Amino acid sequence: MATVLCHTVYVGMRNWKSFIRDSVHRLSEDGLQRVVAVCLAPQNSRTSVGLYRKHLEEAAGAVVPRVRVEFVESWHDNADLIKAFKQRAIAALTSAQAAAGGPVPVIFTAHSVPEKTIAAGDPYEAQVKETAALVAGALSLADWTVAFQSQGMTAEPWIGPTVESTIDKLAAQGHKHALIAPVGFVCDHVEILYDIDVVFREYGRARGMTVWRSESLNGHPLLIRALASVVRAAIRKSEVRNQKSEVRSQESE
Repeated sequence: MATVLCHTVYVGMRNWKSFIRDSVHRLSEDGLQRVVAVCLAPQNSRTSVGLYRKHLEEAAGAVVPRVRVEFVESWHDNADLIKAFKQRAIAALTSAQAAAGGPVPVIFTAHSVPEKTIAAGDPYEAQVKETAALVAGALSLADWTVAFQSQGMTAEPWIGPTVESTIDKLAAQGHKHALIAPVGFVCDHVEILYDIDVVFREYGRARGMTVWRSESLNGHPLLIRALASVVRAAIRKSEVRNQKSEVRSQESE
């Protein structure tokens, strides 16, 4: 991505190295005054993207208070992101349909969040469904649905339907194959490699169903292009805002 953008790229994480604060220290040492921040979760929720933004702004305020942070709220409908998900899904669908001998239903998934988060006005659920609809449209799918996975181990209700209940429904309809296409995640991690590849596949197998999964985007060139376009758009937006601010300042003098 640094090569595509011709800008320095820093990686910061909340729960593992490189931590956000460490990356902020590095950009401070490099003398940077402006930063564009993009969370690798395409859809915006205060329980995910919001926490990353909070950590970044706190670190920047403590380490480099003069730095300007342009935070990308979401990029769930980016054209290159949709194309990347489409390409991964096509490859998996081809194998699944060959094994099934016909059409295979697709389950688009994303991480669940507490229902109270959505009730408070969080855009996450709507953005997940929009991403799924865009990918389904690009694939011309007739049989697809959205399910939410990896619900937290708390007593409060989390948004659904769950992947398990969706598999139950498809099995009851007589389906023997289903493809899970994650659209809330862009790379391999525990929710992909364990929750889907182990738990959901075993859950489907116990109900006479083979569960397939589209490959994660990981280093897909279209993902890199999507991120680069998101950053460029944020830079342009910042420049326009600064120009308007300068004009207003001059007019008030």
